Amino acid sequence: MRLTDYLRDFKKVGELTKKYANLPDSYIKRSMEKIVWKTPQHNPRYLPRTVKKRKYYFSEHRPWTMPFQSQNNLADLKPKVFLEPIKEWSFFKGDRVEILVGPDKGKQGIVGHVIQERNWVIVDGLNCELEEVSHYKGHLSMVQMKENPLLVTSEVALVDPSDLQGCTVEWRFTETGEKVRVSSRSGKIIPIPSLAKQTYDYKTPNTYKESEKDTSADDIKKITFSPLLKTFEMDIMDEMDIKEDRVPAPTYWY
Repeated sequence: MRLTDYLRDFKKVGELTKKYANLPDSYIKRSMEKIVWKTPQHNPRYLPRTVKKRKYYFSEHRPWTMPFQSQNNLADLKPKVFLEPIKEWSFFKGDRVEILVGPDKGKQGIVGHVIQERNWVIVDGLNCELEEVSHYKGHLSMVQMKENPLLVTSEVALVDPSDLQGCTVEWRFTETGEKVRVSSRSGKIIPIPSLAKQTYDYKTPNTYKESEKDTSADDIKKITFSPLLKTFEMDIMDEMDIKEDRVPAPTYWY
């Protein structure tokens, strides 16, 4: 078997990205969809055929945003990128990590952004570079600091809470059956931070305030269907109080 069969070509949206979006998977898929070619509609000479874009270029932008759409134009050809497969993802937003490469090597910071589609994390305030913002007519351009992403496989490491040093982690189960991250060096549990539960709509689930368009918990718990030994027609007749009093006429076979 070829080595490339083990490498994961990035085509799908990561699970952490879906949780952060707090949106249905169908909406994310529909917002990413790009049609390359489609047969004419309402024409009996053509069978319905649609060719869609199958591979997408993922970067720091979320898949449902306009910058992601502009980066994945049909006319643009992006280089093919392969990723090292990760069996169990161990980096979450709010984790303290240590940078292993670059000018900020040895420094520690907090993960502020996770891009699971590219095995990237962005550390707040570290691994930055100057970027010139394109100027408009009549306005001067300006320079700002941009945080570059880091690979979780070789460029960052989680910090052990016991000695505040970088370490490798592995997933284990406690006596109660809870799955936790454990430092391979000291055996200390590295808890998942509360910022990992943050979504596009709220910081934490407990601080979320329901709006008028939200479905309340009482409506979800309400039982609206009770199975009965009736056909669909019989159920409709009972609901509309329809009584069948007609007598079928006799039929004869010759």
